[in-house]
Amino acid sequence: MSEADIDRVRDIETAAGEAFRALDMNVIAEDPAPSAAVLDGYVEGRRAWVWTPDAPGAEVGGYLIADVVDGCAHIAQVSVHPECAHRRIGAQLIETAADWAVSHHLAAVTLTTFRDVPWNAPYYWRLGFRPIPENRFGAGLREIHLDEAQAGLDAWPRVVMRRELPRRPALVGVSRDRSDRSGRGPADRPSEHSGPPGQRPGNATA
Repeated sequence: MSEADIDRVRDIETAAGEAFRALDMNVIAEDPAPSAAVLDGYVEGRRAWVWTPDAPGAEVGGYLIADVVDGCAHIAQVSVHPECAHRRIGAQLIETAADWAVSHHLAAVTLTTFRDVPWNAPYYWRLGFRPIPENRFGAGLREIHLDEAQAGLDAWPRVVMRRELPRRPALVGVSRDRSDRSGRGPADRPSEHSGPPGQRPGNATA
């Protein structure tokens, strides 16, 4: 993702949120997109990716932003524009983030999501994520879980999920960041708006 993508990414977030109205989750649909300043922080931190159709002049169709929480890559948000649904865009973005996490010697990918929304927890289960109990939360996940409850997201059942990653040999002199949440802002709502998977070519890029 680059600074030039930020306005489009905010439009994607707004459009993707509309799907929640069909489930009478209007509060989620009306949740504001991350601010330009918050997204710029992810761009600067190189923890932001976009998916663009493989066609001349095509607009960005989806995006993902991530933090490093408790030694894991934590998906702060992944969203796909409704016009680009059913192309496996969310899955491609998650795989891109997972590859980044492996290259940074992180243990897993985590996220928080709605348990009963079809394109949330059931979708992530198909991508290899599994629920983790609260007694296994690290300090960072515990803070995120509390923040979400205070924001009212627990009006619907929430779940924290984790996908283990293959280990790469550690490099001498390189340590893992276990606590960076610098890109997260109050407008971020973890992993609520990704569209359901499908098939179509495109490119997920930083």
